[in-house]
Amino acid sequence: MRAWIIWTGRRDCASSFLQSTRHSHAFENARSDEAIPPPCCFAQHATAGRLSCRTGREGQAFECDKAARTPGDRVISPLFRAVRKLNALRSAAGRHSKAGALDAGRRRGGIVHAPNCVYRHGIGFERTGMAQEWLWRSAADLGRGIAAGRINPVDLTETYLEAISAHPLRDRIYARVTPDRARSEAEAAARRAAAGRRRGPLDGVPVSWKDLFDTSGVATEAGTALLKGRVPAQDAEVLRNATSAGLICLGKTHMSELAFSGLGYNPVTATPPSVNDANAVAGGSSSGAAASVAHGLAACGIGSDTGGSVRVPAAWNDLVGLKTTSGRLPLNGVVPLVASLDTVGPLCRTVEDAALTLAALEGASAPDLAGASLRNARLLVPETITMDSVRSEPRAAFCGAVERLRAAGAIVEWREAPLIGEVMEHAAAVMAAEAYGTWRHMIEKAPEKMFPEILERFRAGSGVSGADFAHAWRQIKELRRKWLAFTAAFDAAIWPASPILPPNIERLASDSDYYKAENLLALRNTRIGNLLGLSSLTLPTGVPSAGILINMRPMAEERLLRLGKAAEEALA
Repeated sequence: MRAWIIWTGRRDCASSFLQSTRHSHAFENARSDEAIPPPCCFAQHATAGRLSCRTGREGQAFECDKAARTPGDRVISPLFRAVRKLNALRSAAGRHSKAGALDAGRRRGGIVHAPNCVYRHGIGFERTGMAQEWLWRSAADLGRGIAAGRINPVDLTETYLEAISAHPLRDRIYARVTPDRARSEAEAAARRAAAGRRRGPLDGVPVSWKDLFDTSGVATEAGTALLKGRVPAQDAEVLRNATSAGLICLGKTHMSELAFSGLGYNPVTATPPSVNDANAVAGGSSSGAAASVAHGLAACGIGSDTGGSVRVPAAWNDLVGLKTTSGRLPLNGVVPLVASLDTVGPLCRTVEDAALTLAALEGASAPDLAGASLRNARLLVPETITMDSVRSEPRAAFCGAVERLRAAGAIVEWREAPLIGEVMEHAAAVMAAEAYGTWRHMIEKAPEKMFPEILERFRAGSGVSGADFAHAWRQIKELRRKWLAFTAAFDAAIWPASPILPPNIERLASDSDYYKAENLLALRNTRIGNLLGLSSLTLPTGVPSAGILINMRPMAEERLLRLGKAAEEALA
């Protein structure tokens, strides 16, 4: 594929288009009285008599198809500036592509993209709008593009930083952006890629971090005014692991206050919206993590999950969310909520992304997902509170997903499971009591700084005695053993990720009873996995904001991800 500029001789009219034996995509004409500097340093094409050129750094070619490159092509820097100017003029003129000829889903900034956006990097490439397609790719796909030399980590990072800066929801999604760190890490990743020494499949891929992971020299406030101005001296251990694997830190994302809500509503800092409903919450507590990925402002979001805080926002924003087993990933440098239940996990576009990110977070190799199948996989649907009060859209989504899993070869069995109700009876005793015990002194010094609903939830733990707390944990451990025995014949248990859809922000702000009821429902189905100590994965079902949970025994993330990969393909 060759990039051509046809100069008409007029400073108020220019046309640029791409020619290929396989594809033909055109930029529209742009007209303006404003002068456009004419391109220079063109290389004459031997046969067509046209001015052929390629954009890029001096000595570095930009090309869509390596085989199409000719020895006579010369590298041009001014061309990029001309194309950038041309697109700016086109946008100002307000012209639109012919609707019948183009796929609107692949147009960004007035530019039509080649299939899969397979382009070689070049300076300023993202500024023409072409690299906007990178914002919607999976993290794994971006990593493959870097490995193949089609994507420069520096260009990729600049694309994300520019997208964040320009996005109208930026300040509701990101608490802080770390451009200096991101650029420095991207430059290092680019050098490794050029030298053939990439550290892993996601080396050079930009991600976001929930604002409870310590970042050296950058405020980490966990969504609360109680921690305003808190600046850690070093990174959290999982962030150090990810940085060692080459992941690039874009910044810190908003969250529920101190991670103690499944809704993501936070009037103290900011409330990210659901990608499917601008008037609804994104889910919590990893609300900004989910929104950063869903809105194309990070390739992956790193969150935490104590009762559903990865899986609820993942489900409500049509993402994949992985809750790891407690103890699987280190919590050093992670602001705690309930340390005995806190876990770290990614919110991603695909199961493959979740597998690769898990490997980066723990400094290990990713599980092999090739050949994953649902054939003869035994799946349990517990007929218990998981299906109580499930609203129409999530219920229909779950039932439809079950049928597709069956069609892919899974054996699905519905069975009564009363022990789920039993373990849920102890949730308040262990969660609220430990959370309040962790934060009591800081909370009671300045309770007026907190969102009243969150403050009330913490203080509920003050009435739990030490004896009740110890008894609750003894019961939970016994019920965990019973669950493993009960499910021994099954590969996994499945149920709706949440019985409700994202609630309305304004009503949450004005109706305390509504807030409390929706928060408990939002977390009900996910919290089961935390109490039973399971590894858990949520997948999109194709119905907006209605995910499905796949739950497996503790420390079985590799098997869970393989099963999840097969389920993802069945549900696609």
